[in-house]
Amino acid sequence: MSRQMKFVAFLMAGPTCHHAAMWRHPETENRFLDPAFWESLARTLEVGRFDGLFFADTLSFYNETIMTRGGQLSLLDPVPLVAIMARATSRIGLGVTISTSSQEPHAVARLLASLDLLSGGRIAWNVATSANDRAAQNFGKGALLPVDERYDCAEEVLKILLDMWRAWAGDALVLDKESGEFIEQGKVRRTAIAGKFVGARGTFTVPPTPQRHPVIMQVGSSPRGRNFAANYAELVFTGQRSLPDMQEFYADMKGRVDKAGRNPDDCAILVSVSAIVGETESIAREKQAYINELVDDRLNIGFVSAHTGVDLSKYPIDEPIGRMPAIARGFFEAILQGTNASNLTLGEAAKRFATIGLCPQVVGTPESVADELQEFFDKKGCDGFIVTPTEMPGSFEAFTRSVVPILQRRGVFRKEYPGSTLRETIKTSSMRLAER
Repeated sequence: MSRQMKFVAFLMAGPTCHHAAMWRHPETENRFLDPAFWESLARTLEVGRFDGLFFADTLSFYNETIMTRGGQLSLLDPVPLVAIMARATSRIGLGVTISTSSQEPHAVARLLASLDLLSGGRIAWNVATSANDRAAQNFGKGALLPVDERYDCAEEVLKILLDMWRAWAGDALVLDKESGEFIEQGKVRRTAIAGKFVGARGTFTVPPTPQRHPVIMQVGSSPRGRNFAANYAELVFTGQRSLPDMQEFYADMKGRVDKAGRNPDDCAILVSVSAIVGETESIAREKQAYINELVDDRLNIGFVSAHTGVDLSKYPIDEPIGRMPAIARGFFEAILQGTNASNLTLGEAAKRFATIGLCPQVVGTPESVADELQEFFDKKGCDGFIVTPTEMPGSFEAFTRSVVPILQRRGVFRKEYPGSTLRETIKTSSMRLAER
């Protein structure tokens, strides 16, 4: 079979995903508190043969502006939503973000293994380290660890989880009514790991899942984040604005995976895109202009302030970002790649980040959107895409009904799921991560 694209839907349990004005679009249903909405959305994505969906998560309001103006935030814990969506579907993968900075390893291992078992082996774990001290404070901690130490801690947590998930032999659960033997004790290994940051000692209680352990996802572009992903990730979520930037990241990550002793094909690189589809090119461009004009200047500034750690609300929106503090200036130049960010005003730069940011908008007819995605894919900019909406659920409905069939006819995207587990769907090897 020829190389096949992968598609994962980006979701948040709140008003927006990447586009800061999503909840204000007149066709967005804003039913994020309704279980039936999530069930219906999961079925739509499964009909479109998406590899999976995953929930990004926030453990606090980044700032008061984001809270009051409806920015990127989670109003619900995504774990119950994933459980609800698992019951409404049978094949699509289901990803959840859980921070290694907030919960004890055993609690995370037990929760994810239970979800994976009950979903038939369809769970992915997006390994997050958190980036906001407000989240730490919600858990009674003063502040997060420094970035490098957060990754060191994440690696310790992941090694403990992998050890627990592989502790059971496949036939350890006996259930022999006649003899009375329930579990064969010698086939369940104890975990005994003591690290610098975390540890665990005891016997894991959850039986093996169909895919042995959840698929490991990772979002991180720093050198430390890339090395972590190279050692463990099966799906990497990244954001670049142009094909050359995508190709550079793709080649770098594949090289790091190879250097880590893994097959580069076992780590899929997925680029974030936002597809805006219209019946004609001009209609699609009108849709793009409409949604991008709905953004809120106050929210845009609050959004950027949250990501830079600099309160930019005290600066006039017509101030050139060349006069901003170095961290904010550097942030815009890094994020708004290829857009001459240094020549923009604060208001202009914040608007661009709030509407496109790490997620380029692919705009056009179904054919032209398919053409652009295939170019990114064929020219080794990625192995597939994290698809993020501008309206809910319309963006996903339009994409699955109009763009997906074109890619299927071209032979670059599947027409059926190849198996029942997420790992079978993404076609990674059964490499024993616990041995790493």
